[in-house]
Amino acid sequence: MQVTYWAEHAWLGTHVEPGVAIEVTDGRITAVRTDVPAPPPGATTLRGLTLPGLANAHSHAFHRALRGRTQVGSGTFWTWRDVMYGVADRLTPDSYFALARATYAEMALAGITCVGEFHYLHHGPGGTPYADPNAMGEALIAAAAEAGIRITLLDTAYLSSGFGEPPNHHQTRFSDGTADAWAERAAALKPAGHARIGAAVHSVRAVPADQLTTVADWAKEREAPLHVHLSEQTAENDACLAAHGRTPTRLLADHGVLGPRTSAVHATHLTDEDIALLGGAASTICMCPTTERDLADGIGPAVALQRAGSPLSLGSDSHAVIDLLEEARAMELDERLRSRTRGHWTAAALLRAATEDGHASLGWVDAGRIEPGALADLTTVALDSVRTAGPAPRHGAETAVFAATGADIRHTVVGGRHVVRDGVHQLVPDVPRALADSIAALSG
Repeated sequence: MQVTYWAEHAWLGTHVEPGVAIEVTDGRITAVRTDVPAPPPGATTLRGLTLPGLANAHSHAFHRALRGRTQVGSGTFWTWRDVMYGVADRLTPDSYFALARATYAEMALAGITCVGEFHYLHHGPGGTPYADPNAMGEALIAAAAEAGIRITLLDTAYLSSGFGEPPNHHQTRFSDGTADAWAERAAALKPAGHARIGAAVHSVRAVPADQLTTVADWAKEREAPLHVHLSEQTAENDACLAAHGRTPTRLLADHGVLGPRTSAVHATHLTDEDIALLGGAASTICMCPTTERDLADGIGPAVALQRAGSPLSLGSDSHAVIDLLEEARAMELDERLRSRTRGHWTAAALLRAATEDGHASLGWVDAGRIEPGALADLTTVALDSVRTAGPAPRHGAETAVFAATGADIRHTVVGGRHVVRDGVHQLVPDVPRALADSIAALSG
């Protein structure tokens, strides 16, 4: 299939160019032509600022059902987790497919073209495997296909409730019993054109130290992404120090988990040595600011981590909101509040975290750039909404990051396919209704 998109303005990694023709063949960009003042004959017009597709590097799709519920009253991360377990207890492969399809469609409407799904809800109630042991993971892969986006399914090892503690009654659905059993089940998952398979260690409290290497080796053998929740809570650090006499980061380093294909999610409460270990290993850090502030986790040392050598990516995690532009903005603005200084990242650097580096963390190294050979994944931000009108187009990157929201996404293209056109999803006719119905089905 051949198609040409004409971008009124396009961000080409360092600057905004007016009038850019993007030629696509079989889902990949074959040519990028600048100084094209009007749409070529037959081209599809993208009015606004066109960016590479956004990568949501950390998602728990079923958490979308928690929006508006866990914001009632006060509480802690741990009380929030109890509500989350209640939703997880009610999911089936069919209901998870419906919820994930709607959630991924919401992502497409927000300009997200690829999601990293940190997937640990593997089995039926009580931990009984489904007839297809990967029924839940396959439901997520199918949901992403129907929503028109790419997915890296990060199949997650989750074996204990804490250091030396067996899974609790909620977590039995998450556990394969041992890392070897996890590896055998995960190996049966197959990639597809829109889907890649990666691995995850849920956390150091959920995978015994002597089984971390099994997960790391599984990913290494396949050259697959490996993700891990890291030091989101100080309680995790304290428990790890008590159990092993070292921080979670040091524990991961000692068992071969860190490396350039590894992404540490949150990395909020770190020592200087932790930062040096992560940066020295070139492990990506996935910041999820809207979730981290919703759960009162804290503000992670993203500036120091990047200076140490860690690329940065972004995720919507619990989906308190689904808006990668807000995640990018929040990373900078939260750091301003913490440090009381401005300008830690340029808009271009924040967009790189939301695009190229996010895709790389998910194993899609051929995405996240508007250049020949890259996957033809694009998102277009309106420059004429009440939030974005006024600034000169040459400041489009700053406008997108510091003023626009997901509501300003006008077009989303995945593999050359126009998935969102003029703000309307072309594959899921009524995304709000799909969300409402799939969430209502889980009420209890």
